[in-house]
Amino acid sequence: MSTFSSPEEIAASKGSPTVPGTPGPYRDTPPAENLALLERMKNGEFPDGHCVLRAKIDLASPNMHLRDPYLYRIKRAHHHRTGDIWCIYPMYDWAHGQCDSIEQITHSICTLEFIPHRPLYEWFIEQLNIFPSRQYEFARLNLNYTVMSKRKLLQLVNEGYVRGWDDPRMPTISALRRRGYTPESLREFARRVGVAKRENIIDVGLLEFCIREDLNKQALRRFAVLKPIKVVLTNYPEGQVEWLETENNPEDTDAGKRPLAFSQELYIEQDDFMENPPPKYFRLYPGGMVRLKSAYIIQCTEAVKDARGNLLELRCIYVPESRSGADTSGLKVKGVIHWLSVAHAHPAEVRLYDRLFQVEDPAAEDDFKKSIHPDSLEVIEQAWIEPALLRPATGARFQFTRLGYFAVDPDSTADKPVFNRTVTLKDTWAKETQKQS
Repeated sequence: MSTFSSPEEIAASKGSPTVPGTPGPYRDTPPAENLALLERMKNGEFPDGHCVLRAKIDLASPNMHLRDPYLYRIKRAHHHRTGDIWCIYPMYDWAHGQCDSIEQITHSICTLEFIPHRPLYEWFIEQLNIFPSRQYEFARLNLNYTVMSKRKLLQLVNEGYVRGWDDPRMPTISALRRRGYTPESLREFARRVGVAKRENIIDVGLLEFCIREDLNKQALRRFAVLKPIKVVLTNYPEGQVEWLETENNPEDTDAGKRPLAFSQELYIEQDDFMENPPPKYFRLYPGGMVRLKSAYIIQCTEAVKDARGNLLELRCIYVPESRSGADTSGLKVKGVIHWLSVAHAHPAEVRLYDRLFQVEDPAAEDDFKKSIHPDSLEVIEQAWIEPALLRPATGARFQFTRLGYFAVDPDSTADKPVFNRTVTLKDTWAKETQKQS
């Protein structure tokens, strides 16, 4: 049934939930005439919005979706597959069941707002006598500290708040993949969340827990120093290189060990040194001792600064008898930190991703974009990595010892790999929330 009625006339003819609709002037047009008009629509003989094709169902139905719904409308829009061949496009309710049927979808999963659409979905399938796909409705999966609406996500992409649909801060599958989430972790998350008929918001911390649990078992451990400070071991022979061993994954005995070069000049994290440490600070400070993981105990003897008081490097001594696995020094230290040999370290770019929004439910804000976290991405253009991290496959996942889990980004090159932080080792947001409460 084609119609040349205006949108306002069509809306008025449908009535209201309590008042039946009234037949329009074109409702009883003969099928042959309708087919001829549809052909002309398809051939582009009418301008956009001039007429539509409607299904003749029931104007008295209490379900407004069954009151002669639209099937096709004229719209001259470029299609990513068919180009500009078509100028008529199907409405969602008309195409939904047919697409599912063509693909022989047995369970078409929809969100709760599609419950009133189901009778129309089933009516079309029945009239066409095609594969009987069935629609089922469940509550939408909502995560805190993000938005799930495609309309809002499109705004983030189009307005440049993120780099694209696969930006690792987005809640899309392509983004989660690029960030380093595994299929197993997503399945476990879905299993834990379950299926509900009531709308609720799931704590994204559960998703982060699932990826930590999965990567802890399978990710190889590697050393990386993101914000380095140089350590010079004044009593270690200049030019000497010693090869030490460290485990690839303590959770997997079959993962084996790998060699690490040890030399006079090392990098450690800036955060692993404090000139005036608070109580119970077990990392490095002037006069303090710490163990270098899988290596030796060292003691800081001097913090070298420039004329402005900026820290340049640390002078330390190492304890030769304290080598890991063969320690006869008798010394007991509580702190263990990671490190890299300066001569053997390679540069890398590291992208530290955090939650995109600062509030739990950004969709509830007057303007959700105002709650975007300004520091949701920190790019470290020259971090340092051990040689075992060179030329990894795109998507490969590692635990950077003491820092978190990281995945290789597609932007990586042979000369400079790029790593995305998947998740920290601990839930730092939970700690911040506890402080504020």
